[in-house]
Amino acid sequence: MELQNVVVAGGGVLGTQIGLMCAYTGHKVTFWLRSESSIGRTTPKIEMYSDMMLKDLEAAKALISNPIGKMLYPRGMIKTWDGITAEKIDELVKVGKENLKNNIKIELDMAKAVSDADIVIESMSEDPEAKIGVYKQMKDLLPEKTILVTNSSTMLPSRFAEYTGRPEKYLSLHFANTIWKNNTAEVMGHPGTDKAIYDKVVAFAADINMVPLRLNKEQPGYILNSMLVPFLGAAQALWANEVSDPQTIDLTWRLATGAPKGPFEILDIVGLETAYNIHIMKPESKVEGSLENRICKLLKEKIDKGETGINTGKGFYDYKK
Repeated sequence: MELQNVVVAGGGVLGTQIGLMCAYTGHKVTFWLRSESSIGRTTPKIEMYSDMMLKDLEAAKALISNPIGKMLYPRGMIKTWDGITAEKIDELVKVGKENLKNNIKIELDMAKAVSDADIVIESMSEDPEAKIGVYKQMKDLLPEKTILVTNSSTMLPSRFAEYTGRPEKYLSLHFANTIWKNNTAEVMGHPGTDKAIYDKVVAFAADINMVPLRLNKEQPGYILNSMLVPFLGAAQALWANEVSDPQTIDLTWRLATGAPKGPFEILDIVGLETAYNIHIMKPESKVEGSLENRICKLLKEKIDKGETGINTGKGFYDYKK
């Protein structure tokens, strides 16, 4: 386990999950957060996702005798399904509880947070100026050994490399939501990324029970979001054009494809703020009356009401019931 000391910059939906997955697999994790109010928002997420992870792990015992159990188990929590027993799962639950309790701390002082970091995972919002600001603040504080990766969903690492102070040790490491079940880690360098550093990040992804997915070149949206973002955009266009309501659009997708979730259910998991940030970066979002402009206004209405997705208990669906 070469990269043992992990710092996660940001305590959003994915940042929290990434940190918890690292802690579960035995890494020492520090969440660097900007303010006391950030701690107030992140601490409940740590508790919620820890509980969800351990419940899914415990529930996997019921899948042992299921012929399709090997397709349904939480892949990030159980490294291999072959030879799994209830006793082995009980041991994983026991160790997992200890690791999630003992391997996590929160720090507001950036210098203290990164002082011994082997890898820093930047998981801030999809705001390029905010990311650049964090990189500029961090670059003179990082130890020489530290690898810096971004979990950006849509932006290329080459856009930010010059601001990091270590372009050769900088690349993208992108995770899917509910990473303890959907255990993908897309690894994407930029032209200046050192090959040895890239390989270390691939190994790190495997160490935290992810399946490393290597990209050979930069691609906006990586592999996953190159497919997912247009899909979600098409659903939001149907909504903004008043073709149908989110629930009917979701029902159509689930019935016609057999998919477990529709696009608006996925948006609730991703978070409406993330979706809004992706749309607002498009120039046409500033054109009054355009499709992008209308989508942004609809999303902003929900965000302003605090309906940002599953994380707050309500988005397109009410999760408080």
